[in-house]
Amino acid sequence: MKKVQSDTLGFVPQKDIVYNKLLPYADRLDEESNDILGRIKGNLGRAVQLREIWPGVLFWTRKLSTYMRLYGRKFSKEDHVLFIKLLYELVTIPKLEISMMQGLARLLINLLKKRELLSREDLQLNWRPLYELHDRILFSKTEHLGLNWFPNSVESVLKTLVKNCRPYFSESSTQEMLDEWRPLLCPFDVTMQRAIGYFELFLPTTLPPELHHKGFKLWFDELISLWVSVQNLPSWEHLVNLFARLANDNIGYIDWDPYIPKIFTRVLRSLNLPVGTSQMMVPRYVTNAYDISHVVLWISSLLGGPSKQAQAQLSGLFNSITSFFHPSNHGRWLMKLMKLLQRLPASVVRRLHRERYRKPTWLTPIPDSHKLTEEDITDFVESMMQPVLLAMFSKTGSLDAAQALQNLALMRPELVIPPVLEKTYPALETLTEPHQLTATLSCMIGVARSLVSGGQRFPEGPTHMLPLLMRALPGVDPNDFSKCMITFQFIATFVTLVPLVDCSSALHERTNLTEVEREMCSASAEFEDFVLQFMDRCFALIDSSTLEQTREETETEKMTHLESLVELGLSSTFSTILTQCSLDIFKVALEKVFNFATTNIFETRVSGRMVADMCRAASKCHPAESLKMFVPHCCNAINQIAVNEEVLNEEELDKELMWNLQLLSEVTRVDGDKILPYRSDLVQILQLTLHLKCKQGYTLACNLLHHLLRSSVLIYPTEYCSMPGGFHQPISDYLPIKDWGRPGDLWNLDIRWHVPSVEETSFAFYLLDLILQPELKRLQRFAQGEEDMSRDDVLQSLTIVQHCLLGAGVNGFVGNYRDAICSVMRQLLHYILEHSEDDTKSLFSIIKIISDLLHFKGSHKHEFDSRWKSFNLVKKSMENRLHGRKQHIRALLIDRVMLQHELRKLTVEGCQYRSIHQELMRDLLRLSTSTYSQVRSRAQNVLFTALGTYNFCCRDQIPHVLEFLNPDNSSVTQQQFKGALYCLLGNHSGVCLANLHDWDCIALTWPAVVRSGLSSAMSLEKPSIVRLFDDLADKIHRQYETIGIDFAVRKTQRTLDPVPSEEEQDRFRYITDANTNIVQHLCRKYKQLIGDLLDCINNRNMPWKFEHIAIGFLSLLLRDDHQLPPPAITFFVKSLNHDSLYVRKVAISAVAGIMKQIKRPHKKVPASPSELCGGKELSDMVAGDRQDNQWLQYNNSSLPRSQKDWDGCVFVEKTHWGYYSWPRKLLIYAPLEEQPKQNLTREEMTEREQIIFDHFSDPVFINQFIEFLSLEDRKGKDKFSPRRFCLFKFCLQRNGLFRNFSDAFLPLLRPHMERLVADTHESKQRCVAEIISGLIRGCKHWSFSKVESLWELLCPMLRIALSNITIETYADWGTCIATACESRDPRKLHWLFEMLMESPVNGEGGSFVDACRLYVLQGGLAQQEWRVPELLHRLLQYLEPKLTQVYKNVRERIGSVLTYIFMIDVNLPYTQPTTSPRITDFTERILLQLKPLTEGDEEIQNHVIEENEVGEQDERTQAIKLLKTVLKWLIASAGRSFSTAVPEQLRLLPLLFKIAPVENDDSYDELKRDAKTCLSLMSQGLLYPEQIPMVLSALQEIAGSSSWHARYTVLTYLQIMVFYNLFTFMSNQKAVNNVRALVIQLLEDEQLEVREMAATTLSGFLQCNFLSMDTPMQAHFEALCKTRLPKKRKRELGTIVDTIPSADLVRRHAGVLGLSACILSSPYDVPTWMPQLLMDLSAHLNDTQPIEMTVKKTLSNFRRTHHDNWQQHKQQFTDDQLLVLTDLLVSPCYYA
Repeated sequence: MKKVQSDTLGFVPQKDIVYNKLLPYADRLDEESNDILGRIKGNLGRAVQLREIWPGVLFWTRKLSTYMRLYGRKFSKEDHVLFIKLLYELVTIPKLEISMMQGLARLLINLLKKRELLSREDLQLNWRPLYELHDRILFSKTEHLGLNWFPNSVESVLKTLVKNCRPYFSESSTQEMLDEWRPLLCPFDVTMQRAIGYFELFLPTTLPPELHHKGFKLWFDELISLWVSVQNLPSWEHLVNLFARLANDNIGYIDWDPYIPKIFTRVLRSLNLPVGTSQMMVPRYVTNAYDISHVVLWISSLLGGPSKQAQAQLSGLFNSITSFFHPSNHGRWLMKLMKLLQRLPASVVRRLHRERYRKPTWLTPIPDSHKLTEEDITDFVESMMQPVLLAMFSKTGSLDAAQALQNLALMRPELVIPPVLEKTYPALETLTEPHQLTATLSCMIGVARSLVSGGQRFPEGPTHMLPLLMRALPGVDPNDFSKCMITFQFIATFVTLVPLVDCSSALHERTNLTEVEREMCSASAEFEDFVLQFMDRCFALIDSSTLEQTREETETEKMTHLESLVELGLSSTFSTILTQCSLDIFKVALEKVFNFATTNIFETRVSGRMVADMCRAASKCHPAESLKMFVPHCCNAINQIAVNEEVLNEEELDKELMWNLQLLSEVTRVDGDKILPYRSDLVQILQLTLHLKCKQGYTLACNLLHHLLRSSVLIYPTEYCSMPGGFHQPISDYLPIKDWGRPGDLWNLDIRWHVPSVEETSFAFYLLDLILQPELKRLQRFAQGEEDMSRDDVLQSLTIVQHCLLGAGVNGFVGNYRDAICSVMRQLLHYILEHSEDDTKSLFSIIKIISDLLHFKGSHKHEFDSRWKSFNLVKKSMENRLHGRKQHIRALLIDRVMLQHELRKLTVEGCQYRSIHQELMRDLLRLSTSTYSQVRSRAQNVLFTALGTYNFCCRDQIPHVLEFLNPDNSSVTQQQFKGALYCLLGNHSGVCLANLHDWDCIALTWPAVVRSGLSSAMSLEKPSIVRLFDDLADKIHRQYETIGIDFAVRKTQRTLDPVPSEEEQDRFRYITDANTNIVQHLCRKYKQLIGDLLDCINNRNMPWKFEHIAIGFLSLLLRDDHQLPPPAITFFVKSLNHDSLYVRKVAISAVAGIMKQIKRPHKKVPASPSELCGGKELSDMVAGDRQDNQWLQYNNSSLPRSQKDWDGCVFVEKTHWGYYSWPRKLLIYAPLEEQPKQNLTREEMTEREQIIFDHFSDPVFINQFIEFLSLEDRKGKDKFSPRRFCLFKFCLQRNGLFRNFSDAFLPLLRPHMERLVADTHESKQRCVAEIISGLIRGCKHWSFSKVESLWELLCPMLRIALSNITIETYADWGTCIATACESRDPRKLHWLFEMLMESPVNGEGGSFVDACRLYVLQGGLAQQEWRVPELLHRLLQYLEPKLTQVYKNVRERIGSVLTYIFMIDVNLPYTQPTTSPRITDFTERILLQLKPLTEGDEEIQNHVIEENEVGEQDERTQAIKLLKTVLKWLIASAGRSFSTAVPEQLRLLPLLFKIAPVENDDSYDELKRDAKTCLSLMSQGLLYPEQIPMVLSALQEIAGSSSWHARYTVLTYLQIMVFYNLFTFMSNQKAVNNVRALVIQLLEDEQLEVREMAATTLSGFLQCNFLSMDTPMQAHFEALCKTRLPKKRKRELGTIVDTIPSADLVRRHAGVLGLSACILSSPYDVPTWMPQLLMDLSAHLNDTQPIEMTVKKTLSNFRRTHHDNWQQHKQQFTDDQLLVLTDLLVSPCYYA
């Protein structure tokens, strides 16, 4: 086949759409596609040569993507590569407008998608242009200033593009990327996230094995050790995605084993499951959730291989979380678990497909040693079955479980299907639990194919098919809608897979059948029974849903939504059943349905539609047999009734006539040539009924006409059996049971097409001449006023015309009729609008006809879309992902071919915009602005669709729409005004005329919208109009994207010809000139638009609303490649002092943008790090504080305090440079002499700079400006949004001011600043904080003398400000200083730091001011990260004596500051020990001071005497105060630092256990609450394997403590710690044994509470399979249970009862608790050991307390959790055991 094709095409296609070869006209397609492809190639090449991006390149690339939709990748490999290279060049043009870039990128993604088509040899792409594009858009420097507006989707398009280009990056690219991004890896900085994001997106992982040393081996160890060593997940956790991809692309080439426990521990943690008895879910910065899809990919790539470790851990993972899937558990975590469940099997199936069935491609194959073996698959399926079976009944619905089962059943049907069947059969029997039925049926639908096809693994599968079908029948139940629908779906799914043929005769004829086949043959005798019973059920359903039964007369006569769904389900299921029947069964069914339809008379709205659907299904399957029965019957009935003339004029038609007409109109929807024998009868009926008086009657007649025409002229398949040729051969030749569940064979589909014959075509023309012609003539005479028609007659004629159009609307068919219909409709429309505009029904009909003329090509777009969607759903629910290769059932494949045919019709027929379309759209516009709102809205919808369909029509329509908004046009009514606004607004999916991506259109529409404020039809009193304007402005703001002005294509574009000749060079010059002309034209449009908007704003009569709209539009027009014209700049600067707050806000952000536009670029020069550090460069890779980055750090002895030092100092502003590694070229600012001149005089400034300079040097303007700035917007409200916005914008703007104009405005501002600083009002303080931080940012490039004088001014001001700080403003000052210090060299700001360090906690101004000073200082230092170790040491030294602070707020602040001080002390790989303060030394010093608390054994009370006590307090009190601060520090650092200092924290543990209370009670004092929080946080921490023994020994020590509180808390700590580090623990057998010993030891504790908690802990560990219930443990408990209790002594009355339990009682209780823990550890099933344990327990029911209590509790819990499935659980017990149990569980009767 390929050979023949490559001969006709002249090339071997890469991969075309195979469904095209099955179309009836397949032989024409090669020529057609070649022709189109040739045109695309030629024109695209020419457009690129002419450098004409718009419209040339865009138009032809669009054509290319349409070509790919229709023909797939039907071009040669050379063309494929050329297309990709061309598009890659185009996408990466630097100045390309974003929307064009997106369109081209989407096409490029499509070309690259199938990566198996092009290998790395065929194609190589350079990664850098793509990175630059990505960087320019996603990290745009100008977007936040409003100089660029990007669409929302741009990010995902770019990411997908990179993803698809990745495989083709060159082999050296990995190293280049590492060099580029490694310097950004500074873990304290935001750049870290950026770098990891780049790695994850760009690093190629598909290099072949021989190149691995140039690929992942360069970075794998570095990144994985980073990932493993980070304990608290920071926000740059994208690494999981990278590793998952790496693992998937290189299965078998990386040894993951050492990391597997760590990986699974982290996966388990990221599910955020609630654990433990007293756990506080501390928001461990809940961002630490991995994306489940990455986790799934990673896990499925780890499976297999020689070690099998991953599968063991995966089984462990599912064992530990199974109980969370039980339907009684519910929480936020559930969605995640369900996702895991649904996606993991799919991912494993994908991997298996790749290993066993996929054609080998150039991508690295998986080595045999690591392929999944049969045993691996079995283990995997078994580990998943239990959770999946629980999840079937989950609260989130059974869909996830059904998809999981579908994939699992593909791998191991024999393990998956039987348990599902076990749940399904009982569910089908019960009537009381419909939820159970819907859940099990939807799961059965998932496994249907695996069940029916049987195969070697599950041969008995098919024998379940009939029992299931028969038992499902009662589900067709009129009273339960959802049950009914799922039953229909269930039956249809099974029947599609199986031919319903009675094969029982084969039992006698054939001798070679297997046992199962014999069983299937004998069962198939029941098929006929099944079909008939199903029909009876359906008839019952129909009887109960007739119109009379379901609603009163008054209500609507339409079908309700539910009824239409049932109708759909019923008809599609019935038609599936008949399609799959043998002819014998079909005849019986036909007889039955014919009798039902003809012996009753149905109303035509609800039940009639259902019956007619069933009849249609029958006639579609075997048209000849069915028509022979139905047509004569219906025709006779109609003729007999219609003999009577007056019947035809009745308003209410005879029911029988209506019903027969409806039946006839449905059964004729069949293969056209089968209708021909009856044509004369049918035409006679049409002539009789088309002109009935009753609307319902003639509509049914029109349907008949419509269906006759359609079935004669369309192309469609005529049968959908599951085997080609149907099932009509004798059983002796062909045994249908062999074909149960067989997929269709794509190469022998053997589709029977209906292609119109000459006879059918002439019949269709005959009908049109007979029926359509007279109607058109009549309407034309009416439109010309020559004939009178009543409204009903007009409507009737229109209905006939519309149905003719729908029936024969195929192009090339009604060609001449189309034009006739069109002209008549336009005449009629104008006539109606003139004479009777209130005839809305006729107008509706005309709108419908116009819509069909414009869009109808034999099928409607929306119908096609919904069919495409449902096709995909069905495909998904029944596909076989394991074998792939399009193994769908035949009916689906035929459906797909049909969709391909329709797609061609919808796409090929083209959308050239012709004059007839133009006229129709004018008419639609006229209707869209007419009087009646319903007419308007219908016409608008059609208009919007048309605007989206035809190229270039929008520009044509805009002037006509705007005509209605023109204020000079006084004849406009309000309806027209509103209609026009709606036309501009568009609907949510279509085009928005007001916001077209084109300068000419925007330059027209925006000013027109603003000017319409002056129109007479505009009234702000009408809320609907006001709302329209709001929506319009809002939509423009939401959808606006910056439109390009400059479309120059780079010279480097490779053109397709070699050396250009003379004339060509002339042509090029001409082109370049033409391009320049276009650019100049666009610039003019841009300026003109801004001018028009400014004119509107300056118009005095303009209402304020429109002024605001205009200002909003203006703010959208700021750009980064063209500066605003001076008048607009003047306007914005003046608006800074506008009365309206909205205008001021817009102006502020606009002026910030303008400042950015006029900023003069500062020169940078490269510097060499090795010279700067005096040549002490380190060769290997080490991060952190090294010799060669020491010069960057803050050093008091060498600060630039004089002009000479300042000039000699090399400032590096960005904080991350130098921490991890140095960039290849480090850019620093050139010396002052080479920078743009400061202190310009006014004459030296540009015009734009002068405008700003003049305003800001005007004292009056500044006074007013500061006045407005220090006003409050809303008291107390402007905490966050407006302030954040203003603060940064202001900083930038002042930054702009002070950066662009040096210190010119300082003298003017100084008095204001001094006044504001002294005023404690919130808004005044905020204003001065904004100015100061702007000043500090803006002095970046000032000379030393200016900076020094600036600080002399600022330091005193800041001191005053900090002493005046209030609760409202401390956050502002923090933000102010943090903003000022961000990305600045600390040595440049040494004045600020020295001032802040003076003495933050000095008690002046009370504790609040102390806390605020610390907060402000922390803000500054945190921005400096690792570059100020000296300051951090000084601060720590200063704070240490002050740790015993009395005030809570100061303590909390100090805790937070300590976190930042120790932040730099990280435990990351390849990192030097830091020179900043370290936690170890600090802890040593602290523990010394806490000694008094650790030594004593008494309870620690919070007995701090009130603050004002005089004299020295004793050591103990001091220690308690210190402890409080330390706790604050531990809590604060839990979520913020990257690694936890476990060894140091362990030394504080005993102390915390001593303090932490046991009960949950909020009335505890601060100390106890903090201790508890601290423990909870620590127990959730992630531990390194080497830390586990340390923690356990600490816990063992505490478990021996004398305080039972401490022993109790050890258990709660242990529960959480083990679960959150489950696999790390389990990979260390010694640790597991220690935990077990510890729990068992505490089971025998003398304190009852501790014993009970130990039992709970043990039960939890057993439940998550951390410990297992083995014989020694069971024996141990049973032995303990048998401890003899001492006899109770008779006591004298009045003696004191001894309270201390005897040791024997404790041991016996411990044994009982142990048994009880085992029983409670499996709440949802009954393992083999359980019955015996229950018997053992019951023996203790009458022991002394507390044993009796424990036994009772256990039994009642057992009963509660096993009650649901007791029927199954009962099977595990012997009869004697059951007797005992029943006695125990049934509560004794009181009256016995």
